[in-house]
Amino acid sequence: MQPTLLVMKFGGTNMGDSAAIRHSASLATRSLREGVKVVVVVSAMAGVTNQLLKLADAAQAGDIAAANDEIAAMRTRHFTAAQELGAAPDSAAVREIREMHETLRQAAYGVYLLRELTPRSRDLIVAFGERLSAPLMSLALEQGGQRARHLTGGEAGILTDTNFGNAKPLPGTYARVGDRLSGFLSAGVTPVVSGFMGETEKGAITTLGRGGTDFSATIIGKALHADEVWAWKDVDGVMSADPRVVKDARNIEVLSYGEVMELAYFGAKVLHPLAVTPLQDSGIPLRVKSAADPDFPGTLVQAAAHDESGHPVKAVTAIRNVSLVTVSGAGELGIPEVVSGVFNAISRENVTLLMVSQSSSMSNVSLAVPSSDAERAIRALRAGLPQELRVEEQSGVAVLAIVGSGMRGQKGVSAKLFKALALADVNILMISQGSSELNISVALDGAQVDDATRSVHAAFDLGGGEAAGV
Repeated sequence: MQPTLLVMKFGGTNMGDSAAIRHSASLATRSLREGVKVVVVVSAMAGVTNQLLKLADAAQAGDIAAANDEIAAMRTRHFTAAQELGAAPDSAAVREIREMHETLRQAAYGVYLLRELTPRSRDLIVAFGERLSAPLMSLALEQGGQRARHLTGGEAGILTDTNFGNAKPLPGTYARVGDRLSGFLSAGVTPVVSGFMGETEKGAITTLGRGGTDFSATIIGKALHADEVWAWKDVDGVMSADPRVVKDARNIEVLSYGEVMELAYFGAKVLHPLAVTPLQDSGIPLRVKSAADPDFPGTLVQAAAHDESGHPVKAVTAIRNVSLVTVSGAGELGIPEVVSGVFNAISRENVTLLMVSQSSSMSNVSLAVPSSDAERAIRALRAGLPQELRVEEQSGVAVLAIVGSGMRGQKGVSAKLFKALALADVNILMISQGSSELNISVALDGAQVDDATRSVHAAFDLGGGEAAGV
């Protein structure tokens, strides 16, 4: 059935330069010419988010010259793209881009003067990537004969809490977005929304976490009751493994919301971990499509699982740069107050827990955390727990996970996983299985993760025959 309303998200690679932006605009235009209403949600140009983080850190460190050099390079890149997309030097688009770079320079200078980079200031600076790319997409659509209007996430109605850096939408967001964007659509204007960002009730800019443009798109999809949300990527869809590691990795035709959330959480970089949560109540499908092959159906993410007896596992994925933080002390950890103290300390520091395991003797508990968070986690644990307890770190770890709804109640899946790891001569440091039975995850030596991934992928025959889930 022909959709009547689509939300299309374009990632950084598909916004990399004027040619990529023009191609992305043509994908939206193709649906617009078929009478479909489209909302476009854009990421920053490829690499810009990292540049913004770099210049923010430079300003905090007192190196304002380095920060200004990054801003100058970004300004040249955005001006060049605008001109190549047909903007005149004195056009409104060029003036807007110039003004935003000046505001960015002032924000960086404020950080430099204070030598302080708060989460709120970081969000203000890093959101400039999407704020600068939206006018370029709007320009490309207009050059293709479409009427377009670009908006920040806040202007589009995305209202969030004040958890800067990892904000979540407030309940009133959906009505606001519907009210603000439906008028443009009714008037035949294509909204182009800066992804990854929203605003608080007081108007402060927030970001939704790395990769949050997916989340922006699904928030908008729910608000507008879209037929589908399309996430345009530089891959064919969600793959059975990282194709850079496993050469015969294949596209997965159908995934459930639960499966794709597990894959995203355990390291698959195709979608933001929370991207499907706005769609679950309304049952709106999400489709991951390849910008290089727009006629290929990609991966359909929907409410119902699509299982095949021969493929209880759909994919294998991994998180690298993990540390195991172990709290130990015989006779202490069995006390409920102590266990509570462990998790309270981690919660206060907003550290992501990837896995948790406790010994049967209750003498130790191990936490798998991103290595970037390990120092904060250890400091918090040592400050918040009795001195009798030891807190130790094992770095250089990775977490490997197999995901698939067909594992539920299926005998022999764990045995096959552990046999594959044994054949690859991989030592398992920690094991976890969710009660949903959608995944089994193991911690292992990070240096062995590629070999482990290839061995497990082959053991479950994920690269052979028809695509998994077909």
